[in-house]
Amino acid sequence: MLILGIESSCDETAASVVKDRREILSSVISTQIEEHKKYGGVVPEIASRRHCENILGVVRQALDEAQVTLADLDGIAVTYAPGLIGALLVGVSFAKALAMSAEKPLIPVHHIAGHIATNYLTFPDLEPPYLCLVASGGHSHIIEVLSYTKFRVIGRTRDDAAGECFDKCARAMGFPYPGGVHVDNAAQSGDPAAFKLPHPTVAGNEFDFSFSGLKTAVINLLHNAEQKGLDINKNDLSASLQHTISEILTSKTIAAAESLGYKKVALAGGVSANSGVRAALSAACKQRGFEFYMPEKKLCGDNGAMIACQGSYNFLAGITADESLNAIATLSMEDI
Repeated sequence: MLILGIESSCDETAASVVKDRREILSSVISTQIEEHKKYGGVVPEIASRRHCENILGVVRQALDEAQVTLADLDGIAVTYAPGLIGALLVGVSFAKALAMSAEKPLIPVHHIAGHIATNYLTFPDLEPPYLCLVASGGHSHIIEVLSYTKFRVIGRTRDDAAGECFDKCARAMGFPYPGGVHVDNAAQSGDPAAFKLPHPTVAGNEFDFSFSGLKTAVINLLHNAEQKGLDINKNDLSASLQHTISEILTSKTIAAAESLGYKKVALAGGVSANSGVRAALSAACKQRGFEFYMPEKKLCGDNGAMIACQGSYNFLAGITADESLNAIATLSMEDI
């Protein structure tokens, strides 16, 4: 089975061909990081325009590298939710036209489900059910993966996502966009115990996250130091921030796993590339005898392979769409 996956939910235009659900034949990504860096974050209008310019070339390259044609494909999968609405519309519109012209099934894929699927590409033997922490710039979820196509959200952020907290704190520290990787790099030379940062909690669900208060605490710390003419050691603050976020994500994920009886835990999303988060959750799982899975770092960010992989499972489950498929900016996993 050959599935073409198309991803355009934010600032990466990506396409990939995946064979038999878990074998990547090609993966092409056109990133816009350098262009958005000057603005300190993604500018939605610019992102949409670049997707329009890049998507045809990216898809052609993915097919060429996989050495397949449109006629060889069994289906075309595309991210339709959630994400920047203009960016999503480019991918969805292109995929619909391509599927119609090639007379191939159109397969809608939820972006978060795609991130979860990166672990199938890394671990050929991984099968549901298991518990997955999905952490990225826009999402922080603890999800029960009940089957390849059925999910239940156990916990989610009430405000900022973990990746958003990393990026906004990084910006306050003077690091360029995207800030998370710079915080990670600086943290390697810092003392994680140098600053005592808050672990915000929320009422109503013990597995929900809140990172807004942590972000505010870091920004206030920097502003107060600046007003007093004091220098803050950015390596120490980065290490303390990374340690705190890693602790929060890990403690709630482990608590959820123990509460629900899961002994198999996975990590996914852009923040799954963070060395502190990877190490903390891996160590916690090892200590308890849990099986632990996390994707290769090259698969942590947005990519077409994760959409093609999840699209393969959606296709096998009979989940397809017609020309009425539309992009959706916000859509819960439970509303798929």
